[in-house]
Amino acid sequence: MMKICMIGIGSIGSRHLKNIHAVLRERDVPFQIDALRSGRHPLSAELSALICDTYYDIGQLPDDYDVIFVTNPTSLHYITMEACMNKTRHMFIEKPVFDQTDYDLQKLSFKPDGVYYVACPLRYRRVTQYIKELIRDKAVFSARAICSTYLPEWRPGVDYRNTYSARKDMGGGVSIDLIHEWDYLCYLFGKPIKVYNFNGTYSDLEITSDDLSVYIAQYEHLLLSLHLDYFGRYDRREVEIYFKDDVVVGDFIHSQVRFLKSGKTIDLPEERNEYQKKEIACFFDMTAGKQKNHNPVSLAYDVLKITKGEERKN
Repeated sequence: MMKICMIGIGSIGSRHLKNIHAVLRERDVPFQIDALRSGRHPLSAELSALICDTYYDIGQLPDDYDVIFVTNPTSLHYITMEACMNKTRHMFIEKPVFDQTDYDLQKLSFKPDGVYYVACPLRYRRVTQYIKELIRDKAVFSARAICSTYLPEWRPGVDYRNTYSARKDMGGGVSIDLIHEWDYLCYLFGKPIKVYNFNGTYSDLEITSDDLSVYIAQYEHLLLSLHLDYFGRYDRREVEIYFKDDVVVGDFIHSQVRFLKSGKTIDLPEERNEYQKKEIACFFDMTAGKQKNHNPVSLAYDVLKITKGEERKN
């Protein structure tokens, strides 16, 4: 019997909860899922049916879990991990791993045989995997990425001004909220030698966090730029890669790879839950020793430092 605990059942925690059930049922793995909740507002009947025991105090959690999913607010990740290290064999931590870069990882008692994985779902996109193979043996001169969306439309029916994303005191802001971009860029090109960042609040959105962040990153053989914003009225999530013979655009919104010079277009359709479910499946393969943990806490922490615009040298 695999024993799992969800710490935090917001929108992403709920998605993971459903996907855990789907993946483990497909594999005929017996399991139970408990939950640690911060409030007593009722869950939907659908979610309640997926949970066995519910706790409201972290000190009450049993110490025999196989996996704990840390999906509560980012600002609580470190203290949650610290309190739960002796309660589980493995951890799945939602991105971003932390809200700040001044935490001491050595104070977290990682078990040598434990898997401590930080979510990075864009790596599992078909577009990302196609580009990863494409650049394997080709010289890249430059890359330019953008993620531009309109924050008030992110969560239908929810006042954007009250969300984590809008509040600086909760660790929100476009730089850290869209850490997915830096994660997949580091996955494709590695960690940069130097990073320069300019960010701030420039639109008329009623938020305290940054709504625009622009980066320039230097690598040994290429330069990369990244634009992130909360106020774009036309959604774009793309990476442009400049080769000797073509310019290739990976379009995550339309699930396409376009070759601008040759005119070729590769369609790679998929639903969001496909790659989110694939990530959960891969995580359980990691805990079973079938795959290597390709995004441990230490690597995710380095990516977080990049999003903060901290100049670094390898």
